[in-house]
Amino acid sequence: MTPETVIGFGQQALHIAMLIGAPLLLTALAVGLLIGMIQAATQINEQTLSFIPKLISMALVMIIAGPWMLRTLVQFTRTLIENLPQAVR
Repeated sequence: MTPETVIGFGQQALHIAMLIGAPLLLTALAVGLLIGMIQAATQINEQTLSFIPKLISMALVMIIAGPWMLRTLVQFTRTLIENLPQAVR
């Protein structure tokens, strides 16, 4: 297995990890920003107030995007396992 092959597998894994994590992270960012703006406007300084809306919105995103995430991970794993014998040579 050459170093270029290992680096290629690593780059693909990082790319897939960014694709899988982006919907959840962007949702948490957007909801946190929205709740923060509401808290600033109403001068409510409760730190735990944004936890439940973030949790609910991330659960909804996981329900909506979960099949796509799972399909992407399975496809990457299948490709990795299929290409492993050629990479070991």
